[in-house]
Amino acid sequence: MKVAGGARDRALTAVLVASDRALAESFLKAAAEAKVFQILAEIREYPSAATLEMRLRQMQPDVVLVDLAADFDAACGLMPAAAALQPPVQVVGLHYRPDPEVLIRCFRAGATEFLCEPFDAEAQREAAARIRRLREPEPQQPDSTGTLIGFAPVKPGTGASTLATQFAFTLRRMTGRRVLLVDLDTLAGAIAFHLKLSPNYSVLDAVARASSLDPGSWSALTVPAGGIDVLAAPDQPTAEELDSNGLHDVLEFSRLFYDWVVVDLPAIFHRLSLFAVSEADAAYLVSTGELPSLHMARKAVGLLGQLGFSRDRYQIVVNRLDRRSDLSVSDMEKIFGSPVFASLPDDPAPVHRMVTRVEPLGRDSELGRAIEQLAAKVTASAAAAARARTTAGDGRAVVSES
Repeated sequence: MKVAGGARDRALTAVLVASDRALAESFLKAAAEAKVFQILAEIREYPSAATLEMRLRQMQPDVVLVDLAADFDAACGLMPAAAALQPPVQVVGLHYRPDPEVLIRCFRAGATEFLCEPFDAEAQREAAARIRRLREPEPQQPDSTGTLIGFAPVKPGTGASTLATQFAFTLRRMTGRRVLLVDLDTLAGAIAFHLKLSPNYSVLDAVARASSLDPGSWSALTVPAGGIDVLAAPDQPTAEELDSNGLHDVLEFSRLFYDWVVVDLPAIFHRLSLFAVSEADAAYLVSTGELPSLHMARKAVGLLGQLGFSRDRYQIVVNRLDRRSDLSVSDMEKIFGSPVFASLPDDPAPVHRMVTRVEPLGRDSELGRAIEQLAAKVTASAAAAARARTTAGDGRAVVSES
């Protein structure tokens, strides 16, 4: 006998990937009646493996349901990427009939369950029960984890790295909490250079050791600077793709030791930045008021929308705002098609002083006070989001996309 309302019987959250609309409608109708799977999002065309990975990291479902009927090879091509995700997402294949060859290939590709028409409720419940057993024991969650904040420029030269660095220093000064600054720009990261640090290791080493990180090894990977810890970018630029699961593990590990993890990212159009935005609690696109930057910010907002990032996943910050400009913040919001979360003044003198003296900005400058206001706004938003997550039920909206 089932225990009504028990945590073990809650609907499994799911993302549905289905090009075959007849199959999708058949399953959705059966799922609505059985209430075993709660569909968070529908993807109506087979995405690339990288796009699927990004969407699953954003939605964090329990399972991904994959249509095997429309294009079996394409479906099997997606399954290994989904099955390899950490934390795990269980893969369920969907088809019209239990063809033995289909069953064998889909399980070999990484599926843990298979459902076919008429998708009767008992079959769904049995599959869900097996998936729940696979997920047990539930991973031990820490009492609290740090908040991950990402800063990504819409184009190089917007001052995003300086902003991320000073934001991290300001957070430390305002909250007194532990703060980590991660330079994730593996091609052009220069935070260590600007802070005159000489790290022995970089974020590449952290990702390479992701499976064996412990407090001892972590302290060797980071370097202290002005009250915060810094995980530097590699000294030599590298176009090497970072392993997504390894980077996920590094970021999750860092959340255990720091109250705030501030990540300086390459331009938002870089795959690494899109991945980090999907991992972050809050992400900030950094633009300036110059026309090329405004143009790229508008493109960035469009791209994030196309990739399924909702507006609450990111905010726009306008840096170096020239108040003499004819273009107001309101005008910029019309160009972006999105509100501006904060604007920071063009205040070159304290920035020059900060760079030459290698010291954090203080409240004695207009820019320093503006960054402090930004930090206060971000911490308030993070606290509100944490409260929302705590009180959120299972009523997440269904997102449908092509």
